[in-house]
Amino acid sequence: MTAKTILIVDDEPTNLYLLTSLLRPEFQVRAANSGESALRAAASEPQPDLVLLDVMMPGIDGYAVLKQLRADPATREIPVVFLTALAEVDDEERGLQCGAADYITKPIKPSVVLARVRTQLEAKQARDWLKDQNAVLEAEVARRMVENDLTQIVSIRALAHLAETRDPETGSHILRTQGYVQQLATGLQQHPRFAATMTERYINLLTRSAPLHDIGKVGIPDHILLKPGKLTAEEWAIMQTHSRLGSDAIEHAESDIEMPLEFLSVAKEIARWHHEKWDGSGYPDGLVGESIPVAARLMALADVFDALISVRVYKPAMSFDEARAIITQGRGTHFDPDAVDAFLDKFDEFVAIAERYREGV
Repeated sequence: MTAKTILIVDDEPTNLYLLTSLLRPEFQVRAANSGESALRAAASEPQPDLVLLDVMMPGIDGYAVLKQLRADPATREIPVVFLTALAEVDDEERGLQCGAADYITKPIKPSVVLARVRTQLEAKQARDWLKDQNAVLEAEVARRMVENDLTQIVSIRALAHLAETRDPETGSHILRTQGYVQQLATGLQQHPRFAATMTERYINLLTRSAPLHDIGKVGIPDHILLKPGKLTAEEWAIMQTHSRLGSDAIEHAESDIEMPLEFLSVAKEIARWHHEKWDGSGYPDGLVGESIPVAARLMALADVFDALISVRVYKPAMSFDEARAIITQGRGTHFDPDAVDAFLDKFDEFVAIAERYREGV
């Protein structure tokens, strides 16, 4: 094991010689005869593991040296032991209050100095070990958080793609609607009605959960889901059940875990209520206005816009301008008025997202 390095700071050559002779058999010793040279030595390699610091020195005294050592992140953790002729209780108290690890009075007793030095070095070694262990633990926690985050994202995408296998014409639908929802949420961050809700964390949860909005379509029969013509009243009633099927599936998943997950709560709101309308004419529960969760309100607009500009088995795609006109017309009836305003402000970004993730790209 490499010997520990001790920096001795004293303006008296005799004291430097005595301390060096005492410590050199067991430690690597460096010496400095002034406060200025002590600061340079402490910041250079090999950095000392301990500083024995005289208090009364010309120029920068020991108190000032210690203050500067503590102010520098590179030397802040080095333990400092005052070694001084100031033997009054008040002097010792001042030294310890300044941040010294210990206080030894002159004339020194070799056995006392060696014992105090070993104690401080052992304490520093223990602190360094704990610091290293904490760093390892923090790195492992960070790695697992990233892993869990990716697992969650992949799981959501896998479930969303499972729903897409039933409706192959919406291959990039989840990517587009995810982007639209994020744009709406960021556009409303500073709005008085939404500022308290639209934190960065909530926007992240909302964006992450958005792909699960149509997960309930897995439970809709093919002859209804893929029907090229208009649905009958009975078929439409069955199609509408996909919102409940989706939220029920997420709720069942929630019941299987011991602690609630926020993104599942948001996903459940989106799945169940993204077909509700501002005026109460939507489904499945006929919610009105702000009784519709904000996540579902934003998803409603994103979902309708994407449906309008996309080819479906029952219709051709509309132009962006035509879709914008229909969304605008639905302000205050189908959609939250402020969500429509955010959409209009972000319209160019909506178009860019639609182009980036258009089918076949």
